[in-house]
Amino acid sequence: MSKGAAGFVLGSVFGAAVGAVAGILLAPRSGAESRAMAADAMNDVWDAAADAYEKGGSVVNDRISGLRPTVDATTDELRAKIDLARERMDQLRSTLSDNVAAAADTVTNTATAVADKVGAAVPPPRPSTSTWRRAPRTPRPSLSHVTGCGAPRETAGAPSF
Repeated sequence: MSKGAAGFVLGSVFGAAVGAVAGILLAPRSGAESRAMAADAMNDVWDAAADAYEKGGSVVNDRISGLRPTVDATTDELRAKIDLARERMDQLRSTLSDNVAAAADTVTNTATAVADKVGAAVPPPRPSTSTWRRAPRTPRPSLSHVTGCGAPRETAGAPSF
């Protein structure tokens, strides 16, 4: 610790001691009276704080009680709207299901009618006496004998794969 800091600390301790002695010697009342006054002041502050807490609690409860009917009414209104929306969704789901079923029936009937018309317009196939078979696939000829076909070529501007 430096000399200046030590002097400051020593001066602070000395000043506090002198202040305490002066306070005791110059106090107009005895210690018991001073302690009793301090206790009374603390009790007054405590009572005032408790009263403020109770008053604040009652104000908050009053405001909450005042808001409760509004909140309940809004909640009921929102629930009614949600129920109405659910009913509408069920109606739309039912209507959509019915429309899809009707469209499927229409498509099936139309496809059947077209197939019947096509079947009536095309003559039946002639019976064949021989069995037709597909010719076996022949492998493609290799181009490796052609110059430059064995390795990929890089061409300017062309992508390489």
